[in-house]
Amino acid sequence: MAGKKSLAAQLLQVYQDRAKAKAAAVKAAEEERSRRTKAAERAAAQRAKEDARREREQAQEWARAQKEKQARQSAESRRAEQIVRDLEKREAARAREAEQKRRAGEREKAAAERRAKQEQAESLRREADVRTDEVAALVEQLGMVLRERPGGLSDHRPRVERALGEGDLEAFAVGVETALAGIEYPPGLKGARRAGFAPESRELMLEIELPAQTVVPSVLGYRFKASAPPVVVPQPRKEVECRALYRDLVARLALRVIDEAFAVTPPALVDSVAFNGIVRAKDRATGKSIEPCLIGLRVSREAFGELVLDEPELDPVRSLHYLNAVVSQHPYDLEPVPPVVTFDLSRYKLAPGRDAVAGLDSRPDLLAMDPTEFEHLIRRLFEKAGLKSWVTQASRDDGIDAVAVIEQPLLSTQCIIQAKRTKNVVPADTVRAVAGLVNDTGASKGIVVTTAWFGKASLDFAPRNRLELIDGRHLKSLLLEHLGIDALIGLPKLPPGWQPRDLS
Repeated sequence: MAGKKSLAAQLLQVYQDRAKAKAAAVKAAEEERSRRTKAAERAAAQRAKEDARREREQAQEWARAQKEKQARQSAESRRAEQIVRDLEKREAARAREAEQKRRAGEREKAAAERRAKQEQAESLRREADVRTDEVAALVEQLGMVLRERPGGLSDHRPRVERALGEGDLEAFAVGVETALAGIEYPPGLKGARRAGFAPESRELMLEIELPAQTVVPSVLGYRFKASAPPVVVPQPRKEVECRALYRDLVARLALRVIDEAFAVTPPALVDSVAFNGIVRAKDRATGKSIEPCLIGLRVSREAFGELVLDEPELDPVRSLHYLNAVVSQHPYDLEPVPPVVTFDLSRYKLAPGRDAVAGLDSRPDLLAMDPTEFEHLIRRLFEKAGLKSWVTQASRDDGIDAVAVIEQPLLSTQCIIQAKRTKNVVPADTVRAVAGLVNDTGASKGIVVTTAWFGKASLDFAPRNRLELIDGRHLKSLLLEHLGIDALIGLPKLPPGWQPRDLS
């Protein structure tokens, strides 16, 4: 038994062996499963590891890519930023340069403006000095107008003398006017000149246009005023000084023109000058044109020759008073004085004087006289009666036979004279025509003298129209009273109201 195992034992052994084998198999299977599981786990772990590695590698690659991308982006950003910074630097540099240029330009502009202001101020100062010097020179020129007279004026005498020698008084007057017009004067001081001549008295009638008050500078000078903007401002001259300068100027001009008139006319022909100095202006009250006379003077060549016109201390205003001139008290205000010649000489063509009395019989018949002789007889009559007369020529005389002036110390009265040597009554239309001439010429009076008589209409009309009518009876008595001529009037019939002795 001991050597031999029982079946149960053997079976138990077999069972145990089988159990062991099965356990071993199970164990081996378990171990195989475990091994496989572990292998699978290892494989899974390996795969997971590989996956993790791949993932890590991918992550690393992505991270590298991201880093590279970020690096590229950072580099690009840095480049862009650098470009921006460079641009900003260049812009800033340009801006600084532009600002520097702007500031430099502003500084230069400010400096230029300062220079321009300085130059403008200096220019205005110079302008003020120049204009002040011009005013002073003008005032000095006004004061020298009498002393700066031209020479050689006597060269004009032969021409005007020849004109008078030919009996042409108009050419003589024109010659005098032309000679005076050719004389140079400072700008603004020369006006028109008109001349006429009375051969009976050897007197030259002269009218000149004096300059207006504006010729005297109303400013004393000019000064620079540093205002905004700077300007040149005038310094007004005192009105009393303007008045004195103008009074002195017109007096100097009057003396100069009279001196020139004596210089251009022969002493043997012209003994005296009747002078009017007028100004053409506008009446501020009415706006109408006016020609006030500021200086009236009648002076002989001898009396005028007593003046030393080149004497620096000569006072021209006193010189005029010395010559008994009528001078406006306020010439600057154009206050007029009565002219010594009150008519427009250019309207009348003056005829040479004739001695109508010489050669008359002791009892001449007025109707038998030559018409021209009769007119000159009337002239002589009015001269003896105290009038200064000039006989006009028959042509272009507007129907005027004579122009007569009654001279008084401060007033001259102009008369228009018409002489009618006729056998019949003077028509009323003739009397009215003379009244029209009186109004047209601005005369103070008209005189109609005749060898015959006037009708009632004329006698009524005359007193109302500044007319005096002298009929044959009155004329006969005037000739006897003033000229000592006991004239006859050979009328064919006795006029109404006359007596036979009125004719004989």
